[in-house]
Amino acid sequence: MSLLVGVLSLVLSWDRLGQVLYAVCAGLAVVVAVWTVRLLVRHAWYTHRLSCFSKPPVDSWLKGHLGKMKSTEEGLLEVDELVKTFKHSCSWFIGPFYHLVRVFHPDYVKPLLMAHANITVKDELIYDHLRPWLGETSLLISNGEVWSRKRRLLTPAFHFDILKNYVNMFNTSTNTMHDKWRRLVADGTTTIEMFDHVTLMTLDSLLKCAFSYNSNCQESTSEYVSAIVQLSDLIIDRRQNLLHHWDWIYWKTKQGKQFKEALSVVHRFTRDVVQRRRALISQQRETETKAPRRKKDFVDIILLSKDEDGHGLTDEEIQAEANTFMFAGHDTTASAICWTLYNLARHPDYQEKCRQEVTDLMEGRDGQNIDWDDLANLTFTTMCIRESLRLHSPVQAVTRKYTQDVALPGNRTVPQGTICLVSIYGTHHNPTVWTNPYDFEPQRFDPTNTDRSSHAFIPFSGPRNCIGQKFALAELRVVVALTLLRFRLAPGENPELGSRSGGIRRLPQLVLRAEGGLWLQLDPTQS
Repeated sequence: MSLLVGVLSLVLSWDRLGQVLYAVCAGLAVVVAVWTVRLLVRHAWYTHRLSCFSKPPVDSWLKGHLGKMKSTEEGLLEVDELVKTFKHSCSWFIGPFYHLVRVFHPDYVKPLLMAHANITVKDELIYDHLRPWLGETSLLISNGEVWSRKRRLLTPAFHFDILKNYVNMFNTSTNTMHDKWRRLVADGTTTIEMFDHVTLMTLDSLLKCAFSYNSNCQESTSEYVSAIVQLSDLIIDRRQNLLHHWDWIYWKTKQGKQFKEALSVVHRFTRDVVQRRRALISQQRETETKAPRRKKDFVDIILLSKDEDGHGLTDEEIQAEANTFMFAGHDTTASAICWTLYNLARHPDYQEKCRQEVTDLMEGRDGQNIDWDDLANLTFTTMCIRESLRLHSPVQAVTRKYTQDVALPGNRTVPQGTICLVSIYGTHHNPTVWTNPYDFEPQRFDPTNTDRSSHAFIPFSGPRNCIGQKFALAELRVVVALTLLRFRLAPGENPELGSRSGGIRRLPQLVLRAEGGLWLQLDPTQS
């Protein structure tokens, strides 16, 4: 042992140790210098290429517009000012690291959303944090031919014939929610926070449609549903903390460990469902059973789906799409429902007109459920839903990158590799596109109004439009119609804000929510 110590002492003499440390420091300095030079050259190149776009003032070249993007009411008001000032687009820099083009006019939105899937890439700024949950091959994450193949294979799951079956499940989950509301009102609670109730209802509905699974999550705690809600909250928290954007930091934090635990619950549930369902389908084929079968759900359909070469999706791919269906479907639809009910609560004349439309439709029936064929007859209710989607779109923006330059009007060009932020909120509130853009005017969506640009109203737009938009609109109409049939709505006072800001402050997160919740007064009707 003494000999070993002597050898180490000789090798690691102070002189030798100093030389090693000097070499390491010199090497690190070179790496940092090269990285800094490349960063600055890249920043200068993008600054030059994006000079064709107007640029709002920056705090400094190092910060850029970093402090100007806020997930608050004030952040949305700043978007309003951008739109008023720049009309259609502007450049945007997050320090020297990220270079963006923000667009908020249909003429500029269209070339970006209509770009071919083969040159369109999901950028890392928005979508990277979703990869651990949804997987690399998810429709929401994938690009190019992988995305195109997935889209073709998943489209049958949202065919009208399948959606007809889902309407019964929308009714059932809505009935459960309304039963809860009646009990609360009977006990003296007449003002209710919408997001908590409606989010559980949409999760309940999705579980029935996706997995034929009755979670009873509206009445009791569900481990899977709790994990879904926790994952959504943790993703929001991660986006707002720049240090947590790096995986090697995030996974060591308390939040990162909580994310992994919740993720384990969600992935275990979907994996078990897919494996059991594939085994059941295989068994039914082998026995050629003639027994009556239940109606197919989302997992059944994508398990049986084949591409042009006769190849289907792997278990891992199906799990990814099932996770995507749950993630993308519950929060966005819940947000759309809540804001529609809020807007109708603030406009009692429109609310009453919708209620009369539903009442006339249901006249003479024994039950109070909405049928598939009823949806086409809810004309004015649908106009109100669309106007609410314009005024309070669940998703405020989508981002894309392109592998080649994209031409925009006015001889402007988006360089390849630039992140394009398509502002749904900005486009929907652009005064050069919409008259009185901050007013709730359902008449904008009268079926006879056909002279509007197809990209002026984009809650689901583009060739990569939300594959579940028909599903979401069907659920929206069912829930809104049944709610108006059974309850009169009025704005409720937010206990956190009181009468401040009219009791409402918008909160743009993964979807548009309300600070302190969205509170409405419920008064049961006699129906």
